[in-house]
Amino acid sequence: MSHPSSPSAHGQPTLRTVQVLGGGSAGSSSHVRSLTAGLVARGVRVTVCAPMAAERMYGFEDAGAHHLPVPRRGDPASVAALRVACTDADLVHAHGLHAALRASLALSGRHVPLVVTWHTRSYAEGSRTARTHLLRMLERRVARAAAVVLGTSSDLVDRARARGARDARLAAVSFPAPREPLPEGEEAERTRNKTRAELGCVDRPLVMAVGSLERHRGHDVLLDAAHALLGLDPVPLLVIAGEGPERPALQRRIEAEGLAVRLAGRRDDVAELLHAADVAVLASSWESRSPLAQEALHARVPLVATDADGMPELVGDGAELVPDGDAPALARAVQGLLADPLRRDQLKERGAAQAASWPTEDATVAQVLSVYDELTGFH
Repeated sequence: MSHPSSPSAHGQPTLRTVQVLGGGSAGSSSHVRSLTAGLVARGVRVTVCAPMAAERMYGFEDAGAHHLPVPRRGDPASVAALRVACTDADLVHAHGLHAALRASLALSGRHVPLVVTWHTRSYAEGSRTARTHLLRMLERRVARAAAVVLGTSSDLVDRARARGARDARLAAVSFPAPREPLPEGEEAERTRNKTRAELGCVDRPLVMAVGSLERHRGHDVLLDAAHALLGLDPVPLLVIAGEGPERPALQRRIEAEGLAVRLAGRRDDVAELLHAADVAVLASSWESRSPLAQEALHARVPLVATDADGMPELVGDGAELVPDGDAPALARAVQGLLADPLRRDQLKERGAAQAASWPTEDATVAQVLSVYDELTGFH
């Protein structure tokens, strides 16, 4: 059992929570940062267990949390570190499959409620691989260990129920406000022109993609689409921000085929890059609440994305959707938008309207806090 919570300055018990991050994807990390700030503002004590790299990038301590460095998911010391972190917790909230698995192991034998948020489905190539079966087994274990599973899209809620979750609900997940607002007016135009010049994209369209360079992110589809766009005049430049193990293979292909593609590496100015773009593209087939999709709609940048998983639910009619893995359709959609300023303007308006319909940060925190109250009896 957890120890009784210490009283707050007003004599009321203080709810003590532990937020657990695994590898710390952009979507889950920014969500935890936003959630932390909201919970702390409401008098909740928050400990964030995450790798040091995530703390440096997202600043959980700046948001009022205590940050406890926990090794990445492959390190056997991570479960031991989590057991210590959860010693006095009233509730533990894990984000993602592997974080949830480690949290459930750390809580073994303790009567501490576990809340799990599934931000996206786990990925395994093929339908009959050993990894597929392992992931299904892990999903079952995590779904059944959790008091409540929050899914960021309806398909993830259905998936959790199919895996045996006792209680699965659709999560209210906001798009966190940028920590540093972008410039406006003339300064914004200067910044945009400067960014385009740095990318070597002054006199041609700029198409922007963001995502780690891993096989399942759909970058091969992006390169196929870039090949199809070579016939345009001028040829648009596709910039991919992100780093990962597929970089050498992608670079070899770019050079061999003479593609107008630049691998920009890991960038801390993605918002500026996106604001400089004419079109944003998302070829990944497994992101339920893609940070790129959310940022593009908020920034009024026309988006072309795959129609897989929770994407249609997220973007509505605020983006141009194409079949998953269909490079010709992706290329046609990009080409069509670049040739049609009116269509781009319409998509900007629809995207902004769709973004305005998403939950606010306050609504997100309120939903999570109501779940915490249900499970712990705090009010």
